[in-house]
Amino acid sequence: MRIAVCGAGAIGASTAFHLAEAGADVTLVERAGVACAASGKSGGFLALDWCDGQPVETLARRSFALHDALAGRLDADWGYRRMDTYAGFEVDGPGDGPVAWTGPVAITSALGGPDTTAQVHPGRFTEALVAAAEARGAKLVHGTVEGIARGRDGAVAGLAIDGATHPFEAVVVAMGPWSILAAQWLPVPAIYGIKGHSLVYRTGDKLPAEALFLECRDAEGKASPEVFPRDDGTTYVCALSSQTPLPVDPSAVAPDRGAFERLEAICARLSPVLAASPIVARGACFRPVTMDGWPLLGPVRDVPGAYVATGHSVWGILNAPASGEAMAELIGTGRTTHVDLAPFDPGRLPPFDPGGLAIG
Repeated sequence: MRIAVCGAGAIGASTAFHLAEAGADVTLVERAGVACAASGKSGGFLALDWCDGQPVETLARRSFALHDALAGRLDADWGYRRMDTYAGFEVDGPGDGPVAWTGPVAITSALGGPDTTAQVHPGRFTEALVAAAEARGAKLVHGTVEGIARGRDGAVAGLAIDGATHPFEAVVVAMGPWSILAAQWLPVPAIYGIKGHSLVYRTGDKLPAEALFLECRDAEGKASPEVFPRDDGTTYVCALSSQTPLPVDPSAVAPDRGAFERLEAICARLSPVLAASPIVARGACFRPVTMDGWPLLGPVRDVPGAYVATGHSVWGILNAPASGEAMAELIGTGRTTHVDLAPFDPGRLPPFDPGGLAIG
């Protein structure tokens, strides 16, 4: 079976890797670049049990285990390591708690330790999955997906890429929030994009493996910065989400006016180390979300051979390994071994009307 996976973010890369590892004929199609959107600009934070009690509990727990297993067997380094994780809030006076590198911050609780929280560098992780897929025979094609070709029986027969139609028996739409474009060709549910902003500081060896989830307030209101020191001497900080139009081209995502300046000011107040460290990257990206908040993982209704894998919101990097594993199993065998995909069936939500498509 010839299978096309549309989108080389973490979900598409994982799906392509697991399909290739199972011996499938896989082509990974990407318009802008591997990990060019949220998969390259997110925090890469992993948690074993933060999704417990939710439909994604089994998916998250399986993925947390697979992150550890993949780091042990693939020949690449994407900064995987276990972490301590804390919650806290900004205070007016001196801070307190076990984290030594913050300023006026009160640490209120430990949210996790090395047994339950970890991290990866998301861009390097995604790139490593693509490289591993290619090493197992997958092909990476740079081009814009323009449509699905269907046979007389209504099943997938091919994929239109840059004006040419290529034969495929199965197509997986894994384009993050841009998966909504597939509503022009397939009856897929709505996928929306929530924009987030981030900064990456060069902090050297000044910060240990301690992740922070904080609350603060400034003249513009409340903010919830998340701080993730990485093993490469950088520290990632994100906050300040918004809903703005999704550009057609992923490379055209732009920050909200004043967002980076506001985030820099917050970081300077929260940590003297961040205040004294240079900024090496500023990022804005859209996370894919669905109407009910849960991923879309499974077949597209009434179109044999069509699948969708997106909508993971803030947990895309965490849940990529098990999502890709389950999609590969479903396509290859018709069933899954470790994760029940029934809660994520795209058919649970109504198809999106492409006549209302609002993309800038």
